[in-house]
Amino acid sequence: MKISNLNKLIILIVFFVLSFLIILYIPPIPQWESYHDFADARPWLEIPNFANVTSNVGFFAVGCLGLVKIFQSGHFDNSLDRVPYIVYFVSVIFVGFGSSYYHWTPSNASLFWDRLPMTTAFMSFFAAVISDRINRNIAIYILLPILIIAGLYSLIYWQQTEANGLGDLRFYGIVQFFPLIAIPLIIWLYRRYRYTLTSPISWAFMWYACAKLLEHFDGEVFNLLGRFVSGHTLKHFAAAVATFYILKMVTLSKSRRETYKYL
Repeated sequence: MKISNLNKLIILIVFFVLSFLIILYIPPIPQWESYHDFADARPWLEIPNFANVTSNVGFFAVGCLGLVKIFQSGHFDNSLDRVPYIVYFVSVIFVGFGSSYYHWTPSNASLFWDRLPMTTAFMSFFAAVISDRINRNIAIYILLPILIIAGLYSLIYWQQTEANGLGDLRFYGIVQFFPLIAIPLIIWLYRRYRYTLTSPISWAFMWYACAKLLEHFDGEVFNLLGRFVSGHTLKHFAAAVATFYILKMVTLSKSRRETYKYL
């Protein structure tokens, strides 16, 4: 059964409203203090938490490579299509900086700078999918700034509530996890695309899910591997692989368009 564009839009709006109402219904979620207690806190070469600090190198590598790739000719049909990817790969680079800074001195204050580029990366890729699958101008000119501001607000709100003695991560949670559910829904509803290939996005999501599991089982992984490397350190590598699949998506889409051009 073919779904009209109006009904597709209604489905997305209803899904967002329901998600937002569920978040409002949930009690405030403070940042638990044990979050900063990582299994591998060993220093080396005068670098505290050495493994968790240096394992962010993958974000620098993917972010820089992504910026180089997207400015090469042929990757985008329109220069406007490049905008959310510029924001995305710049954000990935700053994830490397922010996460390294946070793990050097773990605290709620430094965690803000870890999460800020992550929210920008989540929101910019979300805008990229909307731009490619639904409407370019609305996504780039309207939604991209709104989504980035919403991500920033979710972190400022969390910091303010922490300062008031009752932290609340609910809005940061919706910024991080809503796109993970909304993007597959958009891909299912809107089948036409130029850049957002389903397979690499699926791989990116699977690697991100793997990263979250490694983060959750930080100590268990550390002990399982003979205290050689922790789950949180491996989480950084898994998350970097997830960002690499977004880069692969862009490069594969170029090959796909060139193939169809000559058919």
